[in-house]
Amino acid sequence: MAQNFPSFFVISLTIFMFSSIVESRSRARMYLQLQCRSAIYPDLCVETLLPYVSKNGLPSPQTLAQISLATCLSKARFTNTYLNMVVKKLNETETSENYQAIEQCLRQINDGVNQITQSFKELQKIGKDGDEKFIWHESNVQTWVSAALTDAITCLDGLLTDETSKRELAMIKARFLNVKQLASNSLMMFSRFTTRYRASRGIKNPEILS
Repeated sequence: MAQNFPSFFVISLTIFMFSSIVESRSRARMYLQLQCRSAIYPDLCVETLLPYVSKNGLPSPQTLAQISLATCLSKARFTNTYLNMVVKKLNETETSENYQAIEQCLRQINDGVNQITQSFKELQKIGKDGDEKFIWHESNVQTWVSAALTDAITCLDGLLTDETSKRELAMIKARFLNVKQLASNSLMMFSRFTTRYRASRGIKNPEILS
């Protein structure tokens, strides 16, 4: 009987730790479902943020907005790299019907990467240089992320059905659709953060101040 005690203890401890992890994961998911409920793509929002939620604590709205933007930036950079490869390939082979549209998409994703990068840097400044600059930072982030979102939508709208590169076209569309969805969710998470920040600091909307 005594010999079985260590094994029983290890099994019990393993079950306890696993239960704690499951409970923590469930708690994190519930928290994110609440944070993401206003998103146009709530399921993507939750799945994007869930890997970064620590079992020791739940991220603040500002941290969630930063994670959301950082993920969007990563996907935009990946899409930019992929599209550069596609354009290079098209330059070396025959031109498809979508050549000009894909070139335009490349310019748009380049702009998108720059805009999201600027947005991320701007978001990090909020709260560090005084509340008097909050409205300035807020406006910049909203403008740049919205521009990146518009670029992604414009690219998707401009691509034609081209049977000669159907698989490649589908991959381009899938990547831009992902950037579009992440940008949309990032705008929502940022708005959720700024609404709470305004309330906690007593910052009024610009139209109220004027």
